[in-house]
Formats: sequence, C-alpha cells, structure tokens
Amino acid sequence: MRDWPNTRYWLVGASQGLGRAVAHELSKTGAEVILSARSGDALEELAGELPGKSHVVTVDVGDDASVAAAAEAVGEIDGMVFLAGLYWPMTAADFDGDKAASMLDVNLTGAARVLGHVLPPMVARDRGHIVLTGSLSGFRGLPGANGYGASKAGIMSMAETLYADLRTTGVDVQLINPGFIKTRLTEKNAFSMPFIMEPEAAAKLYVDHMQGDDFGRNFPRHFGAMFRLSQFLPDWVYYRLFGT
Repeated sequence: MRDWPNTRYWLVGASQGLGRAVAHELSKTGAEVILSARSGDALEELAGELPGKSHVVTVDVGDDASVAAAAEAVGEIDGMVFLAGLYWPMTAADFDGDKAASMLDVNLTGAARVLGHVLPPMVARDRGHIVLTGSLSGFRGLPGANGYGASKAGIMSMAETLYADLRTTGVDVQLINPGFIKTRLTEKNAFSMPFIMEPEAAAKLYVDHMQGDDFGRNFPRHFGAMFRLSQFLPDWVYYRLFGT
C-alpha cells in the first residue's frame, strides 16, 4: 500500500472518460491531484467535484511548448499518470495518415514529451511513480486498429523499458492495459465490444493497481488473459481467429 496523503500526482488526460474517473478515485486516497488536459472548463468542473485538494493546469500533449509550460507550472510531483488519448477506428482500406499520425503523436509521443520533464528529476532524487496507460489492443495487431494499436504497443514497450531500467531504484513504473471502457472514444465503434466496462469500475481497478508494487495489470481479467495468450499463437492461427 502506498502512503497517499501529502503526495502530489499529475494526471495528464483527466478531463473525460477513464481519466476523469481515475481522478475521483485517486482524490479519495488523500493525494493532491493536478488535473491536466486541453479543456480548462471541463477540468475546473472536475476539480469542483473532487473530495481532496486539486489544481488545474491545461496542457496540449501534442505541443512541446505547452508541455514545457505545464510541467513548470505543476512543479515537483511524486507521481505522474498518463491517460491522454486519441482514437478513431481505422481499417487499412480507409487509412487516414493525418489521423494515424495524430493518434501516435498524442498517445505515444505525448507521453514521451511529458516524461522528458518529469522523469529526470525523479531519477535524480531516486523517488517517484510513473503510471502509463496501454491497452489490450497493443498486444497484437487487430483489424480496424491502425494507428491506435501501434500507439498503445509503443506505450507498452516504453513502460517495459523504463521498468527494466528503473526497477531496482526508488522510481516505480507501472503499466495498466484496459479493455473496452464506455467513453466518448468507444462510442465511435460500430462493432460489438465484449466485457465493456463503465469508467468508474475501470478506475477502481486502475487505482487498486497503483496501490501495489506489481508492474503490469490487464483487465478485465479473462479478456486480458486472452489477449496476453494470443501473443503465443502462430500467425496462421491468430489471424484466422482475429483477422477479418
């Protein structure tokens, strides 16, 4: 269990969906939360709902200058949770380079931009907590997930590499890979979404994982196990099961 009171956590991507629900759960622990996203109005509304201490710092993770200014405004923190994300369903037949680049820029490069400001001070003082949000879609290629799946696979690799480098230090790194969560992003999907979760239920699992010391968590559990095991299937079996 972590000692949450008197800690400061920066939640990047907190204005809607899972990020908003995680802000509520984390605030209940007694941690001070700094809420960031592009929408200042939505963040101010969220701050007014939280039971604990909070601050609002707007940021566009796709812009270097915006991230630098936000990091300076946030100041020293004990932890950073990256939840920002863009998503459009996209098949190869409908490939849109601009949308694919935007998903990669926000979901993956955006995390790198934020880490560039918060990770070096944590390493220097040998204390900190980094939580990155992957996705079950990042384990292996899925139809219609062009751009998004690649961005999440990149986040997962980044978290694994950071953990490999820092696991014997005072900087904790964790990775959380959710399945389908009922948000404005999944509303874009026209297909059936097995085991879809409400943001509040997902946030409880998310913060529960943050309480512990384990590196990674996939949920829902059985759905996550299926994706994890799919990595060991031969290509010809996997694409017959999961391809179009």
